[in-house]
This record gives sequence, structure tokens and C-alpha cells, in this order.
Amino acid sequence: QVQLVESGGGLVQAGGSLRLSCAASGSIFSINAMGWYRQAPWKQRELVAAITSGGNTNNADSVKGRFTISRDNAKNTVNLQMNSLKPEDTAVYYCNADLRATRFSPTRPYWGQGTQVTVSS
Repeated sequence: QVQLVESGGGLVQAGGSLRLSCAASGSIFSINAMGWYRQAPWKQRELVAAITSGGNTNNADSVKGRFTISRDNAKNTVNLQMNSLKPEDTAVYYCNADLRATRFSPTRPYWGQGTQVTVSS
């Protein structure tokens, strides 16, 4: 069974920084892309940043220049460094991994339980 466990959320003032971490564990054959999504109240879940196993990244326009995604393929972890945080960054942040649990499994998305990030003005 695959688990994605996030950590690092919390309350921070506008202009501050937070670092989110996510570790994937369990039966994992291979991981393709990993990423972070967020969902604010009354809004749809949206992509924040993603990174391929080769290190190519894709950031939402709203976080470019402020957020940096990184991963450690050996440890099956992905991190999100968030700087210059704004109140509009307030949301529940979810870790995502597109992975194969076994060599016979198709690639499918797995999700963490979410971690709250609150930015006060």
C-alpha cells in the first residue's frame, strides 16, 4: 500500500516563508511526476508546481519566482519551498505522485492527506 505523508504547513505572516515536504512510502515500483496542488475554500483544486523524475519543473504563474519545487528520487520525497507568501496562498496543500506500485501496475495518481497553509495579512 502506498502512502504520501506531508509535513510543514502552518500559519505565517505575509512575506514569510514555509517549506512543505512529502514522503512517499510503501509498495512503489517507480515514480514519474510528483507535485503539489492546493485547494482554497470554495475553489477547485489547482496545480501549484510539479517536477518530473528527470528534474523538469512546471510552476503555476501565480507562484513563479516565489515557490521552488525539488525532489530526491532516492528517498521518494518532494519539497516545496514557499517564499514571499501572500494571503491568497492560503489553502490546503496536497502532495501528488504519479507512480506504479508494482511492475505490473499502471501509472496512477496518489494523494497525501493535505496540510493547511494559512498566510495572514
